[in-house]
Amino acid sequence: MATAAYAGPTLDKITSRGSIKAGVGTTPGFFSPDSSGRWQGFFVDIGRALAITALGDPEKIEFTSSSPQQRLPALQAGEFDILLSGVTITPTRALQLGFHFGPTVFYDGQGLLVRKDLGVTSAAELDGATIGVQSGTTGELNLADFFRKQGKSFKPLTIEDTRQFNAALEEGRVDAITQDSADLVGKQRQLKNPENYVLLPERLSKEPLAPAIAGGDDRWLELVNWTVYALIQAEELGITSENVDTFLDSQDPSIRRFLGADPSLAQAIGLDPKWAYNIIKNVGNYGEVFERHLKPLGWERGYNNIWTNGGLLYSPPFR
Repeated sequence: MATAAYAGPTLDKITSRGSIKAGVGTTPGFFSPDSSGRWQGFFVDIGRALAITALGDPEKIEFTSSSPQQRLPALQAGEFDILLSGVTITPTRALQLGFHFGPTVFYDGQGLLVRKDLGVTSAAELDGATIGVQSGTTGELNLADFFRKQGKSFKPLTIEDTRQFNAALEEGRVDAITQDSADLVGKQRQLKNPENYVLLPERLSKEPLAPAIAGGDDRWLELVNWTVYALIQAEELGITSENVDTFLDSQDPSIRRFLGADPSLAQAIGLDPKWAYNIIKNVGNYGEVFERHLKPLGWERGYNNIWTNGGLLYSPPFR
């Protein structure tokens, strides 16, 4: 007989509190408050989808900005139930620090944003350059590894608060700044003269970004997993927030299970039969979330496309 996933202290706290506490960053397109203070963005919508799965309401989640230096200790201390701040999956974080990761929701890589007047077209040409890098991130190690392999040198200027990156670049204190390319696209748009800077083509690392939670709560991890998979599965099936109601009469068994027209799957796993339907109706599928928040910043889908369109996103079957 199958054993249900263990519900541990995190999910118990969420249920008792009636809301999820999520740590986020401050990168436009991914997570940022709008003019009224309401959080918006790619990762924010994933959080709202998770609130539907866990609590049946997209608004039952509280977002708090946390820096890369603070976020993992805060998660470990129980200040957050989940980090939706673009955390890179690494074995150190998983096996040494004891964090669990949901599915990769955004495939990224570390890039370099440089002053155009330097005249460089590749990262290898930055020999001796001063580069701004955020302290307490994998970016410091990736940068050192890259220049060591190239046989070149650089001068790091560590900056704790990434909001100071643009000032360092504009004031000439650094020749370049480095972060995940997703962050740099947003940083470039915020510069006073964005056309005076260029994002170099190289990616210094693989940065699979995923939701992160503390260990010891199997069911909470699985709710995170299957929320992400629901967003991906909906896109694969062609189900959107606009057309989801037209699929409720489908005779396709997989669609009926997915949307809860056949409630047997949801009953077996202890969820509201309409949990996936409610996610798609309120938040949309993965593609809609991407188009809504990242397409306006110039992002193309690339690796972040579903597998049937040549990307890396793939959902297990809903059975």
